[in-house]
Amino acid sequence: MTGYALVSSDTPAGRIGVELRSINSRFLDLAFRMPDELRSAEPALREQITASLARGKVECRVTLHRLPSSSEQSKIDRGLLGQLLTSAEEIRTMAPDAQPLSVGELMRWPGVFIEPTLDPETLSREVAALGRQALVELRASRGREGARLAQVILERAVRMREIVIQLQAHVPQLLTTFEQKLVDRLRAALTDATSGHALPTDEAMERIRQEVVLHGLRIDVAEEISRLLVHLDELERIVRGAGTVGKRLDFLMQELNREANTLGSKAASIDLNNSAVELKLLIEQIREQVQNLE
Repeated sequence: MTGYALVSSDTPAGRIGVELRSINSRFLDLAFRMPDELRSAEPALREQITASLARGKVECRVTLHRLPSSSEQSKIDRGLLGQLLTSAEEIRTMAPDAQPLSVGELMRWPGVFIEPTLDPETLSREVAALGRQALVELRASRGREGARLAQVILERAVRMREIVIQLQAHVPQLLTTFEQKLVDRLRAALTDATSGHALPTDEAMERIRQEVVLHGLRIDVAEEISRLLVHLDELERIVRGAGTVGKRLDFLMQELNREANTLGSKAASIDLNNSAVELKLLIEQIREQVQNLE
């Protein structure tokens, strides 16, 4: 699920910021970006995120910006600066055309400014506290998107239920019509037989009835319709409920797809076949949204 959160706080060490970005993923995938002096806070952040989220590709970015008003200011390493200036003079003696170092270049020289020592434990506690706040905002952001996705899923489920109920009402008539056509074709075949020994009429009709019954059992979809309705009830219950639903819905999509496939394989009319195809299309649309739910 997608989501975003950014929190920051001013501390004696500077302004610390924790940014969380989440995009869709079936599994939980974490990535951390932070300066080395804050790296000790990563295990606590990882534990917080893992305990709070189950899905999503989550990027955690931690920043530290020095503030002009920080109580501990950077200090100049006068020894290193003196060495640089002495070396620069020696170089100019040997190469008079060489340009002298500017003040800006001296300030940017690694090690010229000695940064104040930061307490790793204190920083880790500050980062962990900000991480908890960021997670609250991220979950709220993901929750708002989840509510929109749930509405989309429920709309598809309503349409699926309409199709299944229509099938439930018309299947008996469709089966009766199909069976009558089968009887007529078998009777015509017997009538047109011009070779061999003809069966007695009663025996022939009994065999026709047996074939019709057996075929009717093979194409009867009442059981599949009943299971589809049960699965749709469970789908709506899960989506409207609380807690983690993504993996449960994954399994339910497999069951719905299995019943729709069976329905299509038993289709005895174009109406049944079209209904099965539309059901499978709606199931696939729901499956795509389920991948984004936690």
